[in-house]
Amino acid sequence: MSPTMSLATSLAPSDSLFPSGAVLVIGGSGGVGSAVALEFARVGCDVALTYLRREGRAQEVADAIRALGRRASIHQLSIGDAAAVESVVTAAAAEHGRLHTVVVGAGTLATQVLLAEMTREQWHAITREDLDGFFNVMQSTLHRFRAWGGGSYVHLGSAGHLAWPERDGMSVAPKAAIEALITGIAREEGRHGIRANSVLLGVIEAGMFLELSRQGVFGEEWVREVRKGLALKRWGQPEEIGHAAVFLASNRAAYVTGQRLAVAGGYGL
Repeated sequence: MSPTMSLATSLAPSDSLFPSGAVLVIGGSGGVGSAVALEFARVGCDVALTYLRREGRAQEVADAIRALGRRASIHQLSIGDAAAVESVVTAAAAEHGRLHTVVVGAGTLATQVLLAEMTREQWHAITREDLDGFFNVMQSTLHRFRAWGGGSYVHLGSAGHLAWPERDGMSVAPKAAIEALITGIAREEGRHGIRANSVLLGVIEAGMFLELSRQGVFGEEWVREVRKGLALKRWGQPEEIGHAAVFLASNRAAYVTGQRLAVAGGYGL
């Protein structure tokens, strides 16, 4: 066999995109999180998903995953509670044997406010739940990934890192700090077979965007101005985030770590 043929054989993709176990989708009952969970199921993953208040919706997502022939479990969780995170990770790992991926998609519905108008209470609340919450997830899963021989983190971040979206600092700033941790995980833990990447979300027609639109936060003028800044003149769809998350977590991206994949319609170009 020639060296070229040998190399081609060694790099041939596995029949399975993922090792045994399950993906843990934190925030899997949300508009974007549920689409992400379903996309993982469609490519053959079992799924553990978390919810905060919407148990009924979480059960619907789990039923849809089971209808695709995959196992699913649901777990109530506020990631700002370190003990609760540890309990859920322990339960999910026991249910599915191990976790091969953690998708962190939970996020607080952020008040749209200028930085000069942000109160200390607002700042502390958002950082305690979102930034401290990510740290809790990292602390609870990192050593487990090492013991399991590797794993992947996918953070659902914000395209606000590409161009500052006025009044969205309560969402963008904590996610920027999480991006620093993602970079740190990628750099420090690659030697243990652990990868960490992010999907930067633009305006996605689901979840927080729809809720804030219902509240009247995003009016017609806002819509016109934001669309002017998009290369693709439409909103994104939640399943498009799922496609990106699945790719980054899979063995198709086995040599990809510490990266940010913007699914944002060309926002910031």
